[in-house]
Amino acid sequence: MTDATMGQVRPERRLSVNWVDLGPFLALAALMVVGFLINPDFLAINNLTNVVTRSAFVAIIAVGATFVIASGGLDLSVGSMAAFVAGVMILFMNALAPELGTSAIPLGMLVVVAAGALCGLANGAITTIGRIEPFIVTLGTMGIFRALITYMSDGGTIPIDRSLRDAYRPIYFGDVLGIPVPILVSLAVAGAGAFILYRTKFGRRCIAVGANEEVARYSGVSVARIRTLAFVIQGICVGLAAICYVPRLGTATPTTGVLWELQVITAVVIGGTALRGGRGHIWGTIAGAVILEFIANLMVLSDFVSEYLVAAVQGAIIIVAMLVQRLSK
Repeated sequence: MTDATMGQVRPERRLSVNWVDLGPFLALAALMVVGFLINPDFLAINNLTNVVTRSAFVAIIAVGATFVIASGGLDLSVGSMAAFVAGVMILFMNALAPELGTSAIPLGMLVVVAAGALCGLANGAITTIGRIEPFIVTLGTMGIFRALITYMSDGGTIPIDRSLRDAYRPIYFGDVLGIPVPILVSLAVAGAGAFILYRTKFGRRCIAVGANEEVARYSGVSVARIRTLAFVIQGICVGLAAICYVPRLGTATPTTGVLWELQVITAVVIGGTALRGGRGHIWGTIAGAVILEFIANLMVLSDFVSEYLVAAVQGAIIIVAMLVQRLSK
């Protein structure tokens, strides 16, 4: 290779920084600095651990939402779905507890993941086969799932059987080498999601469908299949989040998961995934979920903004994030 040729190749090998992908992590770092300046207790290990643990539920669901949004879809039913499948799991475990004891817990976990997958399949099938806009479909199923959990609980709560509570508590309150279980689960889900999205044919096709549906179809990609599978992944993630969330309070209620859809979509968008589809960023989504919980925690630790305005701040964040995406486009 001549010196002239090497001179042409070197510039292409230079490390380029993708500021769009780094944005969520830079924002997270800046938020930690601001939080420390406002209240030094913000960076206390116990506080950080509690905050990240609380963000795990939204983070797990948001990984699934990354697939749906990257493929050009949208799921507004995730909060109601989480409440519904959590109720199904508790009722199933309670029914088996007298005969199987604590063995009912792993069976209940399988049931809740299966229930989540079926709910996601229903959302995907209605969207693709019925050719209905996904936000309309999931707006409808959001009401259905919320009504079902209200009916199942008779407007009250569905508590875990007393014989199962102590055995189930470690799923939320336990840790491995000092790291809370929900955090480990969210990292495992994110790792699997990143592998599927970035390293598999399905992941590449998911991005292609979101970028340009017609081009993907002419290239031989089954758009309906890809989008349906994205919704199924979303449902599975909702089931996994429910497994981690239920032992926190030990019940499922009609108010479980309220406004989770807002937090999930916000986490995905500020994490770098394009709401219009065609781009997905799994680890950015995780950072986005943590950012939202950090902001909520700061509102509690400081007196600048009332903690009752958390949802308002999250709503403002997604609007600003969308404006930034539009301007960058």
